[in-house]
Amino acid sequence: MTQRSGSYYAVIFSSQRTEGDKGYGVTADEIEELAKQQPGFIGVEGVRDASGAGITVSYWESLEAIAAWKQNPAHRLAQSKGKEVWYERYQVRVCKVEREYSF
Repeated sequence: MTQRSGSYYAVIFSSQRTEGDKGYGVTADEIEELAKQQPGFIGVEGVRDASGAGITVSYWESLEAIAAWKQNPAHRLAQSKGKEVWYERYQVRVCKVEREYSF
């Protein structure tokens, strides 16, 4: 993600995966590509360790863009599958980024 001026929003998705892929990898790639097409999408970063613990942070221009993404039909289907099959647990945090800097 390139450095931005001005504020924006971050959606932090912390999760613990269940064992086995069960179609997760393909769907995760598809959902990421779909998110990139959504109005207000800025970028995404994520990591997952060998135990299945992971954090994905997506960045958005506005709360309205986040709300629209949450209601996207393909995203909603993936959310349902996540609850049923892919995650033992997860937590979502929505934060406003006031400034950023990097080295």
